[in-house]
Amino acid sequence: MIQMQRTVYTQAAPDAVFAYLADFTTTEQWDPGTVRTVRVAGDGGVGTRYENTSKFAGRTSELVYEVTEVTPGKSIRLRGENSSLIAHDTITVRPDSDGSQVTYQIEFAFQGLLRWAEPLLRLAVGNLMDNGAQGLRRELAKI
Repeated sequence: MIQMQRTVYTQAAPDAVFAYLADFTTTEQWDPGTVRTVRVAGDGGVGTRYENTSKFAGRTSELVYEVTEVTPGKSIRLRGENSSLIAHDTITVRPDSDGSQVTYQIEFAFQGLLRWAEPLLRLAVGNLMDNGAQGLRRELAKI
């Protein structure tokens, strides 16, 4: 399993940051690996499902994400799955002296043949996280 996290800071207010990030369709704006994210069921709370199309390591894949936990104004946790990956994404928003601190944490458990390539994929996942943090900084600065 690959576990990583990145923390970014923004001058935007925590409630505005959380409202933006709790809508997982915004990944299209800040996550460079996301091609498309569509909410297919729910209102954003627990049980809400999203279909996510991502490009990673040169390959396009579809994941179905489901919101598994929400602490309003503070954190959201999602679980994504397809035949080659089980992903857990946690986004936490905390007040900071100048605005907000956002921590984005992932756990990727590769399945099937990709499970054996996990050590090689660690660098690609790290790059994805770094680029995602840059995208978060850019988009949160607009709030």
